Amino acid sequence: MRIDLTGLQSGPSQTWGALRLVPLLRDRPVEGLRLHRIAYSEEPRWSEVKLTSKISYYSYIPHGFVADWNRESGDSSQSAAFGTQLLDQRGSVRGMPMQVHRRMTQKLGKQRARFLPLHFAIEGYLSLHFGGPDIAWREWSDRLLRRGLSPRVEASYRGTVVAGLEDALKVFEIHEGQCGVLLYTADTLAAAFAVPHPEDYRELHPTLVLDHFGELVYQYALMTLAVDEFRAYIADEGIDSLARLRTAAEAQNAQWAEFHDRVMANALLDHDYTAERGYQMGEFDLVRFRPRFKPGEENHIGEAITDQTGAIAYLKTFRLSEAQIRRGYLLELLASHGWRLSAAAEAIGTTAEDLRGRIRAAGFEMMLRQKEKR
Repeated sequence: MRIDLTGLQSGPSQTWGALRLVPLLRDRPVEGLRLHRIAYSEEPRWSEVKLTSKISYYSYIPHGFVADWNRESGDSSQSAAFGTQLLDQRGSVRGMPMQVHRRMTQKLGKQRARFLPLHFAIEGYLSLHFGGPDIAWREWSDRLLRRGLSPRVEASYRGTVVAGLEDALKVFEIHEGQCGVLLYTADTLAAAFAVPHPEDYRELHPTLVLDHFGELVYQYALMTLAVDEFRAYIADEGIDSLARLRTAAEAQNAQWAEFHDRVMANALLDHDYTAERGYQMGEFDLVRFRPRFKPGEENHIGEAITDQTGAIAYLKTFRLSEAQIRRGYLLELLASHGWRLSAAAEAIGTTAEDLRGRIRAAGFEMMLRQKEKR
C-alpha cells in the first residue's frame, strides 16, 4: 500500500525549539466516520491485551479510540506484583495496577469499535515472524524452536518526556479545518497523525503527549538547536491591491505545501508498505502497515483507516530507531530464505559467520544455538 493523503493539505508550519508541526487541513470532513477517545489512565501503569489464549501484549496504554461509522473503562481490579512476596493472611500484595483489554480491536455495538491507537501497529512489528523457523535447522537454539521469539520487547518514549512537545501542543494554533499534524524533530519526520473530522482533532490533539515515540525522536528533540522558520517573501512589484496581495500569499502557501510534501514528508509518502487488515468498519478498513526495512534509511510503521479508494481517514505512525530497523530487516531476511542461515547470507553477499555477528549485534543472540554463537 501507499499512504494516500488525498483530501489533506499541508498548512503553514509552526516551530518550537527543535520541533516543527505541520498541520494537515481538510476542505471537508470524511463522511461516515468519527473518532472519540476512551480514557483509561494517564498515570504510568501496565496494561495487558490478550491477543490469544496464550499470547498477550503488555504496554503503557493511556487511552483507546472508538471509531463510530454511521466510551468505557478497562478492568482496574488486577495488579502486577513487584516480585515474590511473603505475606501473612492479613497482608496485601504490593504491585502496580493493571488494566486488561480483550484484543487490539473490540466491537462495541452495531456500528462502533474500540481500538488501541498505535499499539495495533507496534504489536504488528513485535509479532513479526514471532513463531520462528518452521524447520529445526541446526543453527537455531532450542529456545527459539520451542518458544519462537517470545518474549519480544522494544522500548519507546512517552510524549511527555520529548523535550518541548507538551509546551508546543499547548501554544500552537489549531487551524480551521485542521484534521491532523506531521511532527518533525530537527526537521526529520517523527510522527504523523490524521483523523476524519476537525472536531475529532480538537478532542484528540492533547493526547499526542501520551503517544509513544522512537529513540531518535527523543534524542533529536533533546540535543538539537532550534530549527528555523520558513518565511514567505512577497515582492513589492506588481502588488497594488488586496486581491493581488491575497493571490501572492496563496501562491506562497502552495509553494510551501509542494516543498513539504515532496521533500520533508518524502520518506513517509514515497514508499511502499506491507499492509495487514485488522478490522472492517462498514466501508472503511483498519489496517496496520510496515515498510520494507532498509537500514540507514527512515522507516515508519503505523496504522490507518482507509476508505474504499485507499484514501486516509485516520493515520498514526511511529518512527523506528536504527536498531529496530536492523531487527526487522534481519527477521524479514531470514524468513524469506526459510531460516537457512547460509542462503540468507548469500542473498546479501556475505558469509554465514558475518550474518551470525549481525544477529548477535541486533540483540537476537538467543536465537543462535550455543555452539554456533562463536
